[in-house]
Amino acid sequence: MSGNRTLQAASVICLAMFLLGFLDNFVAMIAQDLGLWQFHLMRTVLAVGILGALALLGHAQLRPKRRWAVAVRGGFAAFAMLIYFGCLGFLPIGQVAAGLFTAPIWVMLISAVFLGQPVGLTRITAALIGFAGVLIVLNPFENGVNTVALVPMTAGFFYAIGGIATRQWCDGESALSMLLYFFLALGVFGLIGTIVTTLGAFDVPAGSEGFLLRGLVWPTPLGLGLTVLQAIGSLIAVGLVFKAYQLGDAAQVAIYEYSLLAFVAGWSFVLFGEVIPVQAILGMALIVVSGTVISLRSHPS
Repeated sequence: MSGNRTLQAASVICLAMFLLGFLDNFVAMIAQDLGLWQFHLMRTVLAVGILGALALLGHAQLRPKRRWAVAVRGGFAAFAMLIYFGCLGFLPIGQVAAGLFTAPIWVMLISAVFLGQPVGLTRITAALIGFAGVLIVLNPFENGVNTVALVPMTAGFFYAIGGIATRQWCDGESALSMLLYFFLALGVFGLIGTIVTTLGAFDVPAGSEGFLLRGLVWPTPLGLGLTVLQAIGSLIAVGLVFKAYQLGDAAQVAIYEYSLLAFVAGWSFVLFGEVIPVQAILGMALIVVSGTVISLRSHPS
């Protein structure tokens, strides 16, 4: 791969992470007004509408070659994002992003246990370093044992399964068809959750604490506007991610995805004045080192 294409891929993936870091900082504000389930349902309606319009204009191929494979892959990825966005309602965004980036460690472990792929001492060491970094960022033992702080790691687990499914089953599928089924899966989860929370007799706390239990509500102008921004911005950012992987080697491009940790922290400070503790910065650095080593050792050039 030429140096120019490497630079282009790096620039595109960093722009995608820049946008996602900006957009995801507003989820805590959305959680003040909407429920998690309605948020995803509304995002799906908007995203699928845009993708459908692109298909009608001849700019998108949405029909998958293997519908079951793309649907299963989309389900795992959607479940990961369901956990990720749910955590954004009540945990600092830096902690949630750190949990999501345990995905390379999970990929390595799942591939070794279920696919029989060799691991090696280098990647085992990198995984241990990354896990230490995650614990430093999440700090689940700060006030006794806080298992809720470890929940973002489950997003990384299901994101890893989605990544493995992409590699094993979705070779040759169009990026937009996978994106469509990802949003459709999110929409199904959102619809089911909205029905359950709306019909259920739940005691819903006010504000962001009610994010997980809040049923169908009429969105405020701010909540609606931020949800529309999230839907459109996410489509653009994910499109940029796909473009980056088309431009560059997957192992190298994956490394630049870790810039999201810096961008979410930077946007959090710029938008809300939240300062990331030095301890968390150290943990994030360990996660980046771990993921970089695992990615490079997993995809020899």
